[in-house]
Amino acid sequence: MSLHDRLTEDLKLAMKARDQLRMDVIRMVKAAVMNKELELKKDLDDAEMSRVMTTMIKQRRESVEQFEKGNRAKLAAKERQEIVILESYLPQAISLEQLATIVDAAIAETGARTLKEMGAVMKAVMIRVAGQTVDGKQISELVRSKLQ
Repeated sequence: MSLHDRLTEDLKLAMKARDQLRMDVIRMVKAAVMNKELELKKDLDDAEMSRVMTTMIKQRRESVEQFEKGNRAKLAAKERQEIVILESYLPQAISLEQLATIVDAAIAETGARTLKEMGAVMKAVMIRVAGQTVDGKQISELVRSKLQ
């Protein structure tokens, strides 16, 4: 079952269960996907839909930080719940150990020795993890620590 079909089915189930939060999140995802499809003038495959949802998760994490700084605990909690729902549609994230192995291989491949060569290593790592759920900030920190 494609991700698009799964979203449609889950929306129906959420409507029957009267799960307002899940309905809202799925509708937001479907709207974001539709906007991206109109922008690119083509239907998105599952990997492209995953990238759209990853962007939405990143936005929500930033919102959580802002809400916490502004002492808006209820809004931060709602954003966290939305993140959990969005993450349920993404493939399993790469573990830190797997990511470290990929970074080590990329450093060996590029021959990087200093932080000045971090861009080349990041590019090599991002190519290897394309289509998988990863946190770019986590990769950046890992590469930086290994090159120091």
